[in-house]
Amino acid sequence: MTLRKHVLKHFHMCCGLGGGAKGFNRSKPIVGNLQAEWQCIGGVDVDPAGLADFERLSGVKGTLIDLFTRDQYIRFHGEEPPQGWREASPDDIRRAAGGQRPDAVFISSPCKGASGLLSETMSQTPRYQALNELTLRCIWLFCEAWADDPVPLLVFENVPRLATRGRHLLDQINSLLSRFGYAVAETTHDCGRIGNLAQSRKRFLLVGRHVEKVPPFLYEPEQKSLRAVGDILGRMPLAGDIEAAGPMHRVPSLQWKTWVRLALVEAGKDWRSLNDLTIEDGYLRDFIIVPEMRNGVLGVREWDGIVGTVAGESLPTNGAFSIADPRAKAGSLQYQQYGVRRWDESSGAVIGVKSPGQGTFSVADPRRTGGGFGKYQVTPYGSPAGTVIAGSTTGQGAFAVQDPRPGMRRTKGDAYLTGGHYGVVPWDGPAGAVSASAMHDNGRWSVADPRLPAANDRLTCVIESLDGTWHRPFTTLELAAIQSLVEPEEQLELDGLSDQAWRERIGNAVPPAAAEAVADVMGTTLLLVAQGDLRAQQHADLGAPCGCRPERCSTGGSLMHALSHHPHGTTADATARHDLIKAEGCKPDLNIHPTKVKRALGRSA
Repeated sequence: MTLRKHVLKHFHMCCGLGGGAKGFNRSKPIVGNLQAEWQCIGGVDVDPAGLADFERLSGVKGTLIDLFTRDQYIRFHGEEPPQGWREASPDDIRRAAGGQRPDAVFISSPCKGASGLLSETMSQTPRYQALNELTLRCIWLFCEAWADDPVPLLVFENVPRLATRGRHLLDQINSLLSRFGYAVAETTHDCGRIGNLAQSRKRFLLVGRHVEKVPPFLYEPEQKSLRAVGDILGRMPLAGDIEAAGPMHRVPSLQWKTWVRLALVEAGKDWRSLNDLTIEDGYLRDFIIVPEMRNGVLGVREWDGIVGTVAGESLPTNGAFSIADPRAKAGSLQYQQYGVRRWDESSGAVIGVKSPGQGTFSVADPRRTGGGFGKYQVTPYGSPAGTVIAGSTTGQGAFAVQDPRPGMRRTKGDAYLTGGHYGVVPWDGPAGAVSASAMHDNGRWSVADPRLPAANDRLTCVIESLDGTWHRPFTTLELAAIQSLVEPEEQLELDGLSDQAWRERIGNAVPPAAAEAVADVMGTTLLLVAQGDLRAQQHADLGAPCGCRPERCSTGGSLMHALSHHPHGTTADATARHDLIKAEGCKPDLNIHPTKVKRALGRSA
């Protein structure tokens, strides 16, 4: 069977960095011989950095528009709008969509005012009430922008607490959408379960279906299981490897005391597990943080054994670099051959010896017997050197040479020359000339810093917890991967240089995988409309609820088919539905009335 592509267009209000748009673009549902191909026709937002990311993720340029009314702007910002500012109009929204009518509009208005992270008292302030009112403002602009040619499907998502803190706004939204011919469903869903993510992200979802343009019901996406974060992070480079994963993968700098607290929190729990620790005099009684003791640390080799590879820093505290030496200590009588007595020391017993090699029978005679003075003499490069002696504390002897060669010149066969690799500059000493490739491993580019970090100083630490793991914060890139904004093997760099701004936009984004699941069921419904097929109930794999309560209806197929043919909810239609329910063996809802019927339609909109 040859598939025919059917283009569907989507538009986004309060689009953010474009997670929802990316998910819609990836959706390609198939019904019969039709395959939907979603195309983004634009988005609007007030954040320039978010719009730059939106263009990168969606492939379409967004439009910078402030959706506030003048009154809302003043209440939110606490001041008058700047010169040249004006309220957005429905014409602005249409222009942002390129003058086209989309098949679906996705609205994700700001949710801070209704978030559970904000106290109830703070949410009632004029600033956050103005922010909450953007929900109704966006719906009004949406309805008016395409009033002459209504958009078939609408998706509006927000935080779950909007259903309580913003109930008065949702009632107005439902009334407004009903007047424009939409059946509405208010539900909550978990983005993680519909998008198969490694996070649980519960959201409020309002779906609008224009009943004249879209008679078939809109089904809920299929529920999936949540994944483990290790499934995502295990495919990524180790945290902090910015060369492999980019700057968004750096480990956040935290205070030392925060690193210690994280290390002591049990995996799967939070700060409350710290209450199980015993504190005495301000210190932990049962735990202490020690340097990591690798295999072989403080190791001692046997005299007749072999040693491991000699490393660049072979010390007792970082490997088995000690030996069980059976020999007598230096200074024992049997080890005094060729000994030299100090001038001011007494001699040992004089025995019948004939050579210095049989004991300490030589003396360090300080008396000069003659000869010239060669203090600080420099030997010419082409002249022979004087006698090589053990050393001098007075500068006596020719210990310098007039060498014309550069200090770092090296040819084949020459001895190793060092440029101060891994060198450490004293705190009170000057550094050498800074080179273009200055690194810790190619010169004296480290310093002996006497300042040790205080408890409040920020730094990056690796503390191995009792469970043998590193308890650390997620990197910004890992959060983006958990949000499904990027594949774990890919790099991502959002607009700007601030991790805080990146994290805010990532946290506000709609997970593309969840948006793709919503786009799949929306595309399926619109393809059914394109084929003129109203039997959406036959696609049982989408698993939507029927038009009456599940516990009262066992054969919802015909009921849904009938309701889809009676979208307007007249009294005659209600009577027909009542009779149909009785015929199908369902217990009728005695409280049903035309307005409620529309809400019932909306539940499976």
